[in-house]
Amino acid sequence: MTPPDESAGLALRGITVRFGGLTALDDVSLRVPPGRVVGVIGPNGAGKTTLFNVVCGLVRPTGGTIALDGTPLIPRPHRLARLGIARTLQGVGLFKGMTVLENVMTGAGHTARAGFFSGLFGLPRGDRDERRLCEEALSLLDRFGVAEHADALPGTLPYAVGKRVALARALAARPRLLLLDEPAGGLGAGDIEELAEVITGLPAASGCAVMLVEHHMDLVMRVCDRIAVLDFGRLLAEGTPAEIRDDPAVAEAYLGAAVEEGAQA
Repeated sequence: MTPPDESAGLALRGITVRFGGLTALDDVSLRVPPGRVVGVIGPNGAGKTTLFNVVCGLVRPTGGTIALDGTPLIPRPHRLARLGIARTLQGVGLFKGMTVLENVMTGAGHTARAGFFSGLFGLPRGDRDERRLCEEALSLLDRFGVAEHADALPGTLPYAVGKRVALARALAARPRLLLLDEPAGGLGAGDIEELAEVITGLPAASGCAVMLVEHHMDLVMRVCDRIAVLDFGRLLAEGTPAEIRDDPAVAEAYLGAAVEEGAQA
């Protein structure tokens, strides 16, 4: 049996972020292998969003390195697609003036082989690219069960449908790394159940590595292969969902706090 490639996927090593005198992340190391879903959880202020923004290029780390498939990189928000990284936003984030189909096609725009002038003047190569992008976008919409909304504008969609469209747009980029930023935010219990099935099937369908930041613990425990727990900017624990669930330090720092807040409510 061929051993797994330890360099494949996302590798964060010693990531440190300081904002003035505040240390938001302190020497955090984490791997997100291809074909796996890795969740990042922790109390408010633990550093989850900062870590996510480091990978997206929105925050420059004070120290540490980032690599994707063994290649060191310095992420920039406008270059994520070409680096093989796609992300979803906490909300829906679709372009309001475009149809659902057009929104998903924009996700794959960087894969178009025709140049600007081919598309501008309607040359054959530009037409072929547009047909290919359209077919791929329709296939993704069908996979996520929202193909019937292809011609609709985002403002007319139920929130849960918009979330699926946003996910389809992210996958249209053919990413090696997919970043999911609180995908269950604003969804009801039934929609979260359906979302869990979608996320569980993502690695097998796309082969990409998936990094998930989420507050809904039921979703995290169900869809993640491994979970990393941050607390005050440090990596408190990492392991399988069962290991994290049974870790006393995690229960005290995070799960216990959540139960206490629920009891008070």
